Amino acid sequence: MRRFWKTTAALSALTLSAACVPGDPVYRGFYMEAGTLDDPDFGSSIAHNAAIQSGEKQYRIDLASRFAAEVDTTVNFTFNSAQLGPEARETLDVQASWIRQFPEVRFKVYGHTDAVGSNDYNRQLGQRRANAVVAYLMSRGISRSRLEAVVSYGESQPLIVTDGRERRNRRTVTEVSGFIESHPTVIDGKYAAIVYREYVASGTAKTGLSSIKGSDFATEK
Repeated sequence: MRRFWKTTAALSALTLSAACVPGDPVYRGFYMEAGTLDDPDFGSSIAHNAAIQSGEKQYRIDLASRFAAEVDTTVNFTFNSAQLGPEARETLDVQASWIRQFPEVRFKVYGHTDAVGSNDYNRQLGQRRANAVVAYLMSRGISRSRLEAVVSYGESQPLIVTDGRERRNRRTVTEVSGFIESHPTVIDGKYAAIVYREYVASGTAKTGLSSIKGSDFATEK
């Protein structure tokens, strides 16, 4: 019995020592300080907090909501095709017009497919569709540097869950992804001025018009 307990204790100690190595998350959680620089998510947390404190994240969300509300962000494709039809080009013309109003803002284009075909093929097809949208937006004067990334989800995120052909799943979606870091207006933290730029301009124009009318009336009197 004594030998049994000694063997069990030895095995337990060996298991514990094997588990408590520097790379083990439990070891790191107990024995390393919070926020240590070898934490791969630490930089992401800092960036997130900085964006919250500066207001950038909230304004990015506000701008993304406005884009989705004011513009059709989705274009659809025929089966097994990455060609843009007339309706898709018309939608992208409206997207490009909206995007040109905000030169400080970056966008992502996400490609999707229906479930017909293999996963690998559909990822490639989704990529081709996203590439086609990016190329068209560039032809309408949008800089490639502002189209931050082109992402393909293939068939993994269907709008309509079905194994068959479904046009609504064969799509791309354009979304606001962030601000251009080098832009001086953004660095100054004036995100609200970007988001509400045309509202301010329209209000200023009306104020100026009222002033002119007022002076005309004064002259006539």
